[in-house]
Amino acid sequence: MYLTATRHDLMFAMNLISRYMESPTELHFQAAKRVLRYLKGTPDLGLFYKKKTGAKLMGFSDSDYAGDLNDRKSTYGYVFLLSSADVESSRKQPVVTLSTT
Repeated sequence: MYLTATRHDLMFAMNLISRYMESPTELHFQAAKRVLRYLKGTPDLGLFYKKKTGAKLMGFSDSDYAGDLNDRKSTYGYVFLLSSADVESSRKQPVVTLSTT
């Protein structure tokens, strides 16, 4: 989970893999190995903060509808950027959503 603080491209994959930490299967180990191979092949990616004079605030959010096939719960996430500093979160909703309207 430490990697998601500096490598936002891993956040979704790490969120999914971490759901099965209590009783992982061979499939979960294969997914973790794939993430490690991706890291090995992309060592130059990461967060780089640059000095800027104008502070610009931007925000983005996204969610799915019943995306977890095991319990039909939805996942949502957001990111806010102030210049180049960011705050982000991605969570699985605690209840099953019955409708999108």
